[in-house]
Amino acid sequence: MTVRVLVVEDEELAAEAHATYVGRVPGFELAGVAHSATDAMRMLQRDDDVDLVLLDMHLPDGHGLGLLQRLRAEGRTLDVIAVTSARDSEVVRRAVSQGVVLYLLKPFTFAAFRGKLEQYAEFRARLESAPGDVVQDDVDQLFGALRSRPTGEAVPKGMSLDSLRQVVEALREAPDGLSAAEAAAEIGISRVTARRYLEHLADEGRVTRSPRYGGTGRPEVGYVWIR
Repeated sequence: MTVRVLVVEDEELAAEAHATYVGRVPGFELAGVAHSATDAMRMLQRDDDVDLVLLDMHLPDGHGLGLLQRLRAEGRTLDVIAVTSARDSEVVRRAVSQGVVLYLLKPFTFAAFRGKLEQYAEFRARLESAPGDVVQDDVDQLFGALRSRPTGEAVPKGMSLDSLRQVVEALREAPDGLSAAEAAAEIGISRVTARRYLEHLADEGRVTRSPRYGGTGRPEVGYVWIR
């Protein structure tokens, strides 16, 4: 069964990226994109077949939790994954209490996004195949599907998550970007290794590549964090 997804995100570029990501995950289909809580309510009133909402917490006409509260008050039981930069523990607590099944913090890679959707798909598949009367083991397996994967980012084989995070931190602190040589010097790894991580981030759409000219040598490639 295909899971129909509504993306609720006010930032245009982020909304486009999340919509594109949904289309890249097998078993999921984009139902629409809403840029505000009002738009989201209007779209959900028109479309009763939405299964999952990817919900940002910072919306121009209210908080995401306010939208979620309205949905629950109307008796809507559709599932919600928070996709947000909101790191306040109180927001997380309230999100859980209102039935948010997963919480994905920005920024993230496509691999991390895909992992959350795959976790949800596994949970949904187990729920739909569960017997009418469940035993404790059935319940444990259902909830285990939402906790079976580590919460960190997925990285390709041969890469270190810790090194990737160091590269990300260095890029975020360099408004003009870094070359592979500069990243290597900053972090203390080889230039070849730094380039692998930078290229990985570029392929994931988290940095942009741009040529750097100057000096007498070959032009370097600069990598700039997308803010």
